[in-house]
Amino acid sequence: MTTRPRASLGRVIEDLGATLLDVVCGSTDRDIEIEAVVIHDILDDAMPMRGALVLGVGLSDPVEIAALLHALAAQEATALVLRAPVRADDALLEASEQTGIPVLALTRGASWAQLTAMLRSLIGEGDVGDRGAQTLGGMPAGDLFALANAIATLLNAPVTIEDRNSRVVAFSGRQDEADPARVETVLGRQVPERFTRQLEERGVFQELYRSTNPIDVEPVGTTDGTPSIPRVALAVRAGDEILGSIWVAVQEPLSGDRVRALKDSAGLVALHMLRLRAGADVERRLRADLLATILEGGPGAADASARLRLNDHRCVVLALSVADGRGDDLSPDARGAAERQRIADAFAMHLGAVYLRSAVAVVGNVIYAVAGARPDHSDADLRAARVATDFLGRLGSSSDIRVGVGTIAEDTSTIPVSRIHADRALRVIQQSTRHDAVAVFAAVQMDALLVELGDLVRARGDQPTGAVALLIAHDRERGTQFVETLRAWLDAFGDVSVAAKRVYAHPNTFRYRLRRLGEISDLDLTDPDTRFSAMVQLRLLVPDEIRT
Repeated sequence: MTTRPRASLGRVIEDLGATLLDVVCGSTDRDIEIEAVVIHDILDDAMPMRGALVLGVGLSDPVEIAALLHALAAQEATALVLRAPVRADDALLEASEQTGIPVLALTRGASWAQLTAMLRSLIGEGDVGDRGAQTLGGMPAGDLFALANAIATLLNAPVTIEDRNSRVVAFSGRQDEADPARVETVLGRQVPERFTRQLEERGVFQELYRSTNPIDVEPVGTTDGTPSIPRVALAVRAGDEILGSIWVAVQEPLSGDRVRALKDSAGLVALHMLRLRAGADVERRLRADLLATILEGGPGAADASARLRLNDHRCVVLALSVADGRGDDLSPDARGAAERQRIADAFAMHLGAVYLRSAVAVVGNVIYAVAGARPDHSDADLRAARVATDFLGRLGSSSDIRVGVGTIAEDTSTIPVSRIHADRALRVIQQSTRHDAVAVFAAVQMDALLVELGDLVRARGDQPTGAVALLIAHDRERGTQFVETLRAWLDAFGDVSVAAKRVYAHPNTFRYRLRRLGEISDLDLTDPDTRFSAMVQLRLLVPDEIRT
């Protein structure tokens, strides 16, 4: 059992070594905490690297790598990962030794996206609670990777722990001793569909979930002729509920003692999986409480910001509204809550890949996100809007989600102001007839004022007066279209040709209507104050059925 901190470099090497990462040079035994995963961009050298595991995508020149190591040491980075093969020449070895920055190699066939996902899972970036030294069966509570390694040691074979959907939630070392199918599964954190289809057709999952004993699984067939070895699988249960399964890649049948060890391990795996599920719910509630404290401001905001690691950052608040889900077995309230949590989890992952510091939580019926902005980005709100737009595009549900982006908060004390602005921008986009799904407050401030003025006049029961009231009455009594004509003319800034096209009228007909409405209402369209008063009344006081 490892006693290393979960977010340490040594722990990452223990869990991913031989499967994804090889140590090229430098010491990885120090338990230095990894705070983030950062992709190095040669054109963006201002990205903060403190405590970061840096991915050197596209780097191969030893001279450039050596120079980067010195730059990373100055910023107190943790390690540098390069694509294998890496030429460990004298210059690289010397730079690594001088700087104390170890160099790792990403195994061929693995993608940077896969590595990033696994690293974020392992280092637990964003932990907000003090979990203490809780253990289950002698293992750190919820640490399935340590448990997978322990089971692999008992069985002398590589192990994966999977959920009900064949997603890999943890795996042991020594995966290189298995077959290519296992390596592909670990790299993708998901059993490939072509293999699950074979297992389903052979009735493996039905047998697995019916049996309380381990079952033998024949090798899966491969289209390219690559070798495959048998598996031993055992369902993980909590009472009558199937939580997942343990899969062991075996070269030969397990002995009786090892079968018993596997069965004994399943109960412990179930406890850890339940602990993880419960812990995720607790952490979500804690994160929501901390984020709500920051958004509200007050004495506890500074401490909450520090616990979410957002202190000492300029921030932007984003507010997301989500349409209710359409599940058949949940109440409307439960469907809405489940849908909001699903979107919040996806948005948190999306922001985590873009921002070094961010936090997302559902507060009430709104998903709030606080993204830490870089000091040199004066347009951080616009950048956040682009990130949100990209997220909606990836999600494919932009018609059901609206996003309001607040102003830039220079410190923790001004985050509540950014939240207010995000809420106001969200209200504008929710009431807008345009197709935009994201609104930046700086661009819709006047629209926000009009929305709030509309709330005020509705609360007071104000009605149109003067010339506008006369035109409304005339249209109702005689079926004319003077209100529509006036609105089109004002919206077109007095351009008769444009206004006439909007109401599908001939320009001469439109001019006649404009002249008649002036005679009826005594409206002086040459006076700017009169025009402004008419525009405000038409927008805020005229009923919808008359306005269009």
